[in-house]
Amino acid sequence: MGMFSAGRGLVGLVLAGLLWLSAGSALGASEASSAPDPGRGLLTELAEADYNGKKAVIDTIVASGDERSRRWLESLADGKLQRLKDSGDFVIVLRNRGREWPVVDALTFEDAGEVSRRALDRIRINNALRGYLDSSLALFDLRVDDPQARLVAARDLIGEVDESSVEPIARLLAEESDSDVVTTLELALAIQRLDQGDVEAVEVLAGNLDSRARAALSQASRSDDPTLAAAASEALTSIEQVLKINRAAETLYFGLSLGSVLVLAAIGLAITFGVMGVINMAHGELIMLGAYTTWAMQQVLPGQPGLALLLSIPAGFLVAALAGVAIERSVIQFLKGRPLETLLATFGVSLILQQLVRTVISPLNRTVVTPEWMSGSLMVNDALSLTLNRLYVLGFALLVFAALMLVMRRTRLGLEVRAVTQNRAMARAMGIRATRVDILTFALGSGVAGLAGVALSQLTNVGPNLGQNYIIDSFMVVVFGGVGNLWGTLVAGLSLGVINQVLEPWAGAVLAKILVLVFIILFIQKRPRGLFPQKGRAAEG
Repeated sequence: MGMFSAGRGLVGLVLAGLLWLSAGSALGASEASSAPDPGRGLLTELAEADYNGKKAVIDTIVASGDERSRRWLESLADGKLQRLKDSGDFVIVLRNRGREWPVVDALTFEDAGEVSRRALDRIRINNALRGYLDSSLALFDLRVDDPQARLVAARDLIGEVDESSVEPIARLLAEESDSDVVTTLELALAIQRLDQGDVEAVEVLAGNLDSRARAALSQASRSDDPTLAAAASEALTSIEQVLKINRAAETLYFGLSLGSVLVLAAIGLAITFGVMGVINMAHGELIMLGAYTTWAMQQVLPGQPGLALLLSIPAGFLVAALAGVAIERSVIQFLKGRPLETLLATFGVSLILQQLVRTVISPLNRTVVTPEWMSGSLMVNDALSLTLNRLYVLGFALLVFAALMLVMRRTRLGLEVRAVTQNRAMARAMGIRATRVDILTFALGSGVAGLAGVALSQLTNVGPNLGQNYIIDSFMVVVFGGVGNLWGTLVAGLSLGVINQVLEPWAGAVLAKILVLVFIILFIQKRPRGLFPQKGRAAEG
């Protein structure tokens, strides 16, 4: 019985202890819940300070390490951090349209319902504070783990660094491991030091092609300090020389990309013209068919422009090749040896094809979606970027040229084509079926024109008149390079593209084409067979 009493006493003590602990925990929790949120104090200071005082509060918020700081500052910059007039509580506006605005609590980010816009008081900032906020937010992003995000943040700081942010940026710079981020932060600090008259900062900015670095140097070159002005002027001169080289490289790139389009458009014409001696005025419409094939493939495969484009390469070749065979069998075979009649007949075919497309599809231009991997630019440096779609077209043109050279040099068809080109009668006597060679050659040349249309669909809108823009230029390339010579077509196409691009800035697009045409006329007077004369029947005719 005594033991039972002792047991009950022990249980009582345990229960009392547990009750005491739970009461203490509840009291502690109550005290913790009643403790003021330091974030509210920061936001109160931010709302009540004047424009100059807000900078100091922003610095305090950044240094606080509060996880909510970034959203507070972003909302402040967007004008969405506001205060309830009646209670003084802070909220973040989610959508500021209509009479009732949905808001969340700025301290907990919990839904706070909808509030009348008249019941809100916005925390106002000016343009100077907005720029200061941008640099403060960039400091946040300089602490993230992703190097690319840190690089973007460092770029945002260029031209926005002030005295208050120099020290934290310098600390982050000392801890930074990514070389690109280091270079960008050094540039941002150098611009700030240059604004303060530091001559040594010129050495950091010399040779930098960033437009903001050039602007800082330009301003420093007008400084009252003769040493600073002379150093900045010298740095600007060296940068200008580099910029001229980059502009020349950009002009060359655009010229080569334009030339690659001319090569694609003309190379098929060079094959048919060189072998058969046929002036095919419908060649531009074969280019158009290749472009429309690309558009049609994207209609069959909506939402997959990359796959549609890849499938358009063989499809565009086949469609244009079959159209070429139909033209050769229905028109050209009956007019061999009669160049004027062939020219007029193929011109009529071109008009028929144009009208057919207008009737069946539409007279309006169609837009072909460029795949994501062909969009954008390749940044070489701050002054030179290469558009990816033109880069792909240039590479595609070289691949098509290489494939044609392999066909002409390494296949039986290529051997027979070269034989017919040099001497048709002798080739017939050797057992070569010239008619079959003509059909296959015209199909090959027409198929390459279709590939040109596939490439052009990535550079311009697709319409019934697409081919008309390139037919004359194609003939100029063929004549300039040498009739039937593939190497001549490549050199002539790229050369005319570069020449046209060089002339356009100061002569204009129309006058530049006229000057190119005059140049070719004068050139043909001296070298009637072009840059690379073709041997055999085609050259002699």
